[in-house]
This record gives sequence, C-alpha cells and structure tokens, in this order.
Amino acid sequence: MAQNTGGTAPQVREAGEAGTSVRAALRSPRRLKIEVLAGLVVALALIPEAISFSIIAGVDPRIGLFASFTMAVTISIVGGRPAMISAATGAIALVIAPVAREYGMDCFIATVILAGIFQVVLSVLGVAKLMRFIPRSVMVGFVNALAILIFTSQLPHLIGVPALVYPMVGVGLLVMIFLPRLTSVVPAPLVAIVLLTAATVVFALNVPDVGDEGELPSSLPSLFFPDVPWNMETLTIIAPYALAMALVGLLESLMTAKLVDDITDTHSNKTREGWGQGVANLVTGFFGGMGGCAMIGQTMINVKVSGARTRISTFLAGVFLLILVVGLGDVVALIPMGALVAVMIMVSVGTMDWHSIDPRTLKLMPKSETLVMVVTVAATVGTHNLAIGVILGVLTAMVMFARRVAHLTNVEKVSEADTNEDGLVDTRVYRVTGELFFASSNDLVYQFDYVDDPANVIIDLTGADIWDASTVATLDAIQHKYEAKGKHVEIIGLDGASLERLDRLSGKLGGGH
Repeated sequence: MAQNTGGTAPQVREAGEAGTSVRAALRSPRRLKIEVLAGLVVALALIPEAISFSIIAGVDPRIGLFASFTMAVTISIVGGRPAMISAATGAIALVIAPVAREYGMDCFIATVILAGIFQVVLSVLGVAKLMRFIPRSVMVGFVNALAILIFTSQLPHLIGVPALVYPMVGVGLLVMIFLPRLTSVVPAPLVAIVLLTAATVVFALNVPDVGDEGELPSSLPSLFFPDVPWNMETLTIIAPYALAMALVGLLESLMTAKLVDDITDTHSNKTREGWGQGVANLVTGFFGGMGGCAMIGQTMINVKVSGARTRISTFLAGVFLLILVVGLGDVVALIPMGALVAVMIMVSVGTMDWHSIDPRTLKLMPKSETLVMVVTVAATVGTHNLAIGVILGVLTAMVMFARRVAHLTNVEKVSEADTNEDGLVDTRVYRVTGELFFASSNDLVYQFDYVDDPANVIIDLTGADIWDASTVATLDAIQHKYEAKGKHVEIIGLDGASLERLDRLSGKLGGGH
C-alpha cells in the first residue's frame, strides 16, 4: 500500500495521471527513454511467444505476429490501462483453436471479429463492475499461478537442448540481477539479450534461436474480410467460441489491469479497457490476426522490470515488433532462445508474491483465505487457463464466506417471559442475531422448541437481517410448525429492506416448505 504523503485525493489522482501521461513523457527525455527501451524489450519477448501461440491455435506463425502488432498498437490508443501489453495469447489460442482446425481460416477470423463485438457490448453493459467481487486471496492466487505458468512455459526451451543453453541462461540471469545495482541507464533484459546474441554470433554457438521457432513474415499485414455467409448457420457455429473468447479475454485483461494498478499505485478505467479490448480484436480480425488479450508476462516486463508507465511503451512494442520481424527478421532470428528464457524466468520470480507463501504469513492467514489462494493456483496451473482458475477461486471464496457468516447466526431463549392468571408461562421470547440467508437460515427451523414452548412465541429479529427468499420460507415454516400445535407466533424487530422483504414474500412461497 502507498503511504499517505499528506496530499489531497485530487492531488494524488492528478499526480498518478501525470505519471501515465503521454504528453508529460514526451517532454521528459528520461521518461521517454525508459518507454522506448521498454517497448523494444517487450517486442523482442513477444516474438517467440506469438509464434508459439500461433502453433497452439493451428495457424501460420505470421497470424500470431500480426495479431500482436495490431493488438498492441490499437490498445495503446483505445485501452483504459496505460503501459499494459495486449497481444496474441495462449488462453485465446486454446479457446478458438478448434475453429481453425474444423472450419478453416475464414470462420476462424470471423470468430475473432464476433468476439470483439461481444467484448464491446459486454463492456458497455458494465461487465467491468464485476471486478469488485474478486477478493484479495484470488488476486494473490492469480499472481502466483501466473508466475508458475510463466516459469513452466520456459521448460520446453530447457529440456533436450544443447548443454550450452544452461550457462547462457545463467549468464543472462546474472546480468539482470547485478546490472541494475550498477546502472539503470539501459534495461538489464535488453543488455542480456544483446550480449548473448553477440556471443552466439561471434563464437558461432550452436544453440536454439528465434529462427527455429517458426517462419517470420516478410511483408506487412493487409486487410482481410472473411469469406463466410453471415447467417444463423454460421453464427451457430462461431458464436459459442466467440463468446468464450470474449469472456476469457475480458477476465484476463481486467485482472491484469488491476494487477498493474496495484504495482503502479494508479487507477485505470476498466470499462474503457474492456471495450478497448473489443475494438483491438475487431481491428486484429480485419487484418487477419488471431486476436488476443492482455499479456501478463510481457506486461510485467514492461511495467515491473523496465519501469514503463505510459501508452508510448505499448504502442512502440507493437511498432518495434513489426519492424523487427519484417525489416530485421534475419537479425532477430539469431537471438538465442536462452536469452529470452532468462528474461522470462526473471519475470516469473518478480511476479511471484513471495510474502504470501512465507510460513509466517500462512500461519497468520485464515485457513479459508489460504484455501482460496491454493484453489486458484491449482486450477490455473492444472488447466493452463487463468480464467478458469479465477472463476473457481471466486466460487470457493463465496462458499467460504457463506460458511463463515452462517456460523455467526445465533438463536437465544430470553429468560424473561410473561405468565397467565394461573401463574404459568404464557409467552416465550427468542432473540435471533446475525445475517439470515440460505446458508444460515436452513438450520434455523431446528432452533425452536415447538412442543414445550407456551401458547405465545415472540421471535425478536432486531439484531438480524433478512437477505433472501430462503429465510422468509424458513420463517414461514417455523410459524406453520407452531400453528400446527395451536400456538401463536409474532415476529418483531425488523425494519427497512428486511421488513419489506418479509411482508412481500411471507405466505407466498409455497406451503411453508
């Protein structure tokens, strides 16, 4: 958390906006240099990733590379989170790969375009507001799962490779660990990439390089209009894939935006980011790209490793990517994969929330919070899908919260009770406290003594709130049980929404069941 420096809220917000302002960056040579070099480093890291994701999607590597270019450039203009990188991603590739395999490229691109439309519509309808329901423990699990996935995605480049790759990765790590202690003039990842590429060329080292990952394009992307009939038959085929792509893309992008907000201590416009992702996918589709969403690993390189804060770095990442693969493809192909692996390992180490898995932290943390984090991590790593992990994490958090709140409900027999003229107890008062909803009210019916209670029973709900129809149905059931034994029940103490809910639903939910 940022410390309070004494400024007012508007002053703090203004300072944050200045830090991400393109105009301010253009007037600051130091900031501009950071943004430019960050964009270059990200572009270099994007190349093998985009090629790999193209292979996952079952399309030509150029489709992924062009998508990364158009996504980055478009989102830098229309997006709501400065310095965040959007490009072709593995999650999107997995979702829409069946379309390319079963229906061909035209349907594939049509799916990307329709997904963009869905994202714009969903964002206008307010889907970004759902981010408030994602608890901190899910965010921590999301970050930790991300770090694990970034690291494990590098393992194929470390298994079954020439022995020279390992010292190369080690040298790259050492450069990125120790160079920042000496100077921050040039990003350490860029220095590592340049040094290791130069060593590979000068000493003619036989190690895997970017050129081995796939063919780089030799021409610029051009407009592409999918040749498909826009009718119900086509929509029936592509709409489910497009909707899945839209939801996965929005969830990953909004989660990444929130993560960058936390890292930079600034606020972003999530609704704008949502429809911006849709516009970027529309543009990408019409240029024959495979679509995408926020790239978490490359965003961490840009924001956390390189220190970028503005849209300039995102825009230049796309521009540099196109220049590198089209104009300097022969040079880029010589970059050893070991150099890029070292960069991504450092990103994974920097992304991991080490404090969250410290034994002292785990000892203090409620077990339910730790369980939510573990479920999020396990589901994400197991499925290689951050969206699934987050959804399961949120569901687990909801169950844990409901379980915890349900146990806070209490039913107490009040000792004071009226007596009739024969001196017998005439009235029993029960005091109910807590939040009454489906999880807590289902057991409420068993908390009363229907047989031995006197003729009149008062249920005092002054210290309780009614949240749903399940609770009203339970109160109806309690009244029916007492009435069946000839006893009268009065419910008191409610006001506001709870009273309105009881008056509106009581007796109308089906026979007290």
